[in-house]
Amino acid sequence: MEGESRIPSAIALIPARSGSKRVQNKNVRVLGDHPVIAYTIAAAQESEVFAKVLVSTDSEEYAAIARHYGAEAPFLRPPEVSGDPSPDIEWVDFTLNKLRERGSEFDCFSILRPTSPFRQAATIRRAWNQFLSEEGVDSLRAIEKCKQHPGKMWVVRQNRMTPLLPLTPAELPWHSRQYQSLPEIFVQNASLEIAWSRVVFESHSISGTVLMPFFTEGYEGFDINDPIDWQRAQDLIETGQAHLPHVSQSRYPA
Repeated sequence: MEGESRIPSAIALIPARSGSKRVQNKNVRVLGDHPVIAYTIAAAQESEVFAKVLVSTDSEEYAAIARHYGAEAPFLRPPEVSGDPSPDIEWVDFTLNKLRERGSEFDCFSILRPTSPFRQAATIRRAWNQFLSEEGVDSLRAIEKCKQHPGKMWVVRQNRMTPLLPLTPAELPWHSRQYQSLPEIFVQNASLEIAWSRVVFESHSISGTVLMPFFTEGYEGFDINDPIDWQRAQDLIETGQAHLPHVSQSRYPA
């Protein structure tokens, strides 16, 4: 109808680089009943936020798994943007430009990492609604309160220590205070990021300069980075403390 504003189009980008070292094949390793990437694909689809759910990978095997669970994997990520030190902007820029060449453009993109398996469709919808309701921002990023406060962190050089955060009151520095008296500090987690696509094309950035927070709840921001995290995820599932998104497809053939 005339006068109604158009809802921006969005694409879900799920990075699934092969060759992880701390947890071998962590993006497709089976957690519960399915490869862990299946839960992020399922949550993205169920959220109904995205016009397309795309997996960015350098592996034909990973691409086949992604397609089995209903995501698109129309092309592989080239080796030069798939290494350990490759920043996110490289594969995001490659992907959005490749899609643009094929006639597909989106107002926004969201990075959903497979290693956050407890992120639900409702999590994504909540973030999307908050992002759309905030004017003047370039991006949204998931954060949670720091468990270890940077006010109590140090840099060590030649057997001498200097506070990581130097701007603490000299009369009672943060490193000598109780945690409860310190200012709240938040750290980003791997749950999700949302940004306008223009920040990639105009400033070669995935976040721009004006970021808004998305406060994750419970285990929405839980991230699997090492074997201890993997074991913790299994324990959370077995004890019912955390729940995986529902996956409607059959398990990918071994």
